[in-house]
Amino acid sequence: MILKHPSDRGGSRSKPFERLAENASRFTSSATFFGICLILVAVAVTLHVIGLPITWLLFVGEAMSAVTLLMVALLKNSELRAERAVQRKLDAIAAALLEGQEGDGPGEAHQKLRSALGREENS
Repeated sequence: MILKHPSDRGGSRSKPFERLAENASRFTSSATFFGICLILVAVAVTLHVIGLPITWLLFVGEAMSAVTLLMVALLKNSELRAERAVQRKLDAIAAALLEGQEGDGPGEAHQKLRSALGREENS
């Protein structure tokens, strides 16, 4: 079991799960996904109204629960990586401001700031 923060797991190359989480995050924030959810809810309500056997109703409910659980895991991963990227940028900005106040001119903090700003585009 890996207990490190997703953004600290190493390398600039994203792993398959991270790519899946990012793609899932993009898809679930789309109007298409919202439409699919509306259709699924309408199907579930329709199944209740027409009085299908309880077995079918349980199947539909369990399938929706399973999809929800998977989406929570994927979206949480994406959220943690975005949170860490924002924190790195804030740390780099603070360090660059301190460096600028000391009057040494552009130095290591500016390089870290440039790196942090480019990291978001690569992830």
